[in-house]
Amino acid sequence: MAALVVAAGLGLVVPGEASAAPYCGIAWGSLAKSNPALTQAQVVNVRTGQQPCFDRLVIDLNGAVAGYSIRYVPQVLHDGSGLPVELRGNAFLQVTVNAPAYSSSGNATYNPADKNELTNVSDYKTFRQVAFAGSFEGYTSLGLGVRARLPFRVFTLAGPGTGSRLVIDVAHMW
Repeated sequence: MAALVVAAGLGLVVPGEASAAPYCGIAWGSLAKSNPALTQAQVVNVRTGQQPCFDRLVIDLNGAVAGYSIRYVPQVLHDGSGLPVELRGNAFLQVTVNAPAYSSSGNATYNPADKNELTNVSDYKTFRQVAFAGSFEGYTSLGLGVRARLPFRVFTLAGPGTGSRLVIDVAHMW
């Protein structure tokens, strides 16, 4: 014991730094995430889900996902017109996938019944609203209203079949 007291007095024993463990082990950030690649695939569906530590947005494509840009913005804007998308929430993610929501002949491959409410997120912990912001010149955008500027991650998954999915998870807490 005396040796420990002497070592502490000499600065040889340093107490450990206090640090909080990440929420659910999440070590994501809130900075923009993007990949500039283009694809021949089209957007065919948008859906959401709840997980214990985050809310999930999934964009289904009928081919391989290539590029995307997801970032927090002061206001989400409609593709083409630049008009604001009204969203519930205290923070807003502009989600752009580098794929159209229409075929090469101009027919819609994704045409939601209610462009302001793509899915019902009324009981979600983080999501407040998912809205369609348009599809213009090969890009499709969504507005995601969230409770606060929270960490998020973006990744792609293959399938089902020859399709793929762009996945955006937004944490419930920091």
